[in-house]
Amino acid sequence: MHAEPAVEIAGLVKRYGDKTAVDSLDLTIRRASVTAVLGPNGAGKTTTVETCEGYRRPDAGTVRVLGLDPVTQGARLRPRIGVMLQSGGVYAGARAVEMLQHTARLHAHPLDVPELVERLGLGSCGRTTYRRLSGGQQQRLALAMAVVGRPELVFLDEPTAGLDPQARRATWDLVRDLRRDGVTVVLTTHHMDEAEQLADDVAIVDRGRVIAAGTPDELCRGGAESSLHFDGPAGLDLAPLLKALPDGCTALEPAPGSYRVEAPAVDPQLLAAVTGWCAAAGILPERLSVQRRSLEDVFLDLTGRDLRS
Repeated sequence: MHAEPAVEIAGLVKRYGDKTAVDSLDLTIRRASVTAVLGPNGAGKTTTVETCEGYRRPDAGTVRVLGLDPVTQGARLRPRIGVMLQSGGVYAGARAVEMLQHTARLHAHPLDVPELVERLGLGSCGRTTYRRLSGGQQQRLALAMAVVGRPELVFLDEPTAGLDPQARRATWDLVRDLRRDGVTVVLTTHHMDEAEQLADDVAIVDRGRVIAAGTPDELCRGGAESSLHFDGPAGLDLAPLLKALPDGCTALEPAPGSYRVEAPAVDPQLLAAVTGWCAAAGILPERLSVQRRSLEDVFLDLTGRDLRS
């Protein structure tokens, strides 16, 4: 069992002319985990990932991937990682499955190509040249090429962009299987539901730095108010309910017969306090539900809600 992280970045700085794209960024990625790197356009996440892949040389700081320097030890690192690029990295005139078979032959213990082709729905376009593939087919081929060599670590850039729901679900299942098999997955995505579904850890990058990191649950709970909702008779006296609630809670009737209890965290004790008050008052709460901030809410709160180019 490896004790060292799959990726360890300390004080990474990368500049393009007078623009600082990455500004003293720190990030650690655990082995055999799925980590989603999220950020607005221009936040520095792509440059950070490209530095890990060895395509960019840091101006300052250190980057270690599987214990190796991606720039000076790239020849040793490349056979151990898989990279999915938006551009696909495929010759425009190459046939899809032939290119995948060629990629597989470059590795000592590749995945079974026919099985991977079937799993990602590439069978119908196997003899089609890359330039004639649809955008979704190009995405699936790029994903297949990234994982066919059984990498220890794979970087997936927007792996479900442009995919239909079935192909998206198949991609999610493949990512879960990679993790189960001990592969470390670093995922960049603009789909917050994808990050919530797949990621063990999330790093939110903005203006060249990691501004928040943790599990999706930690990020959604941290510093965020949750709320409990229920319906009942209109105009209830909420003073007794407020007395029954823990400190820091509020009880509101935002619309007649619709009640909301806000709390730093909705836990079993809070739920028991609310239902106990309802029982004592002879009220049967209807449509009782718990709501909390989503990862998208956290992301927008941290990075701002204005679109950026």
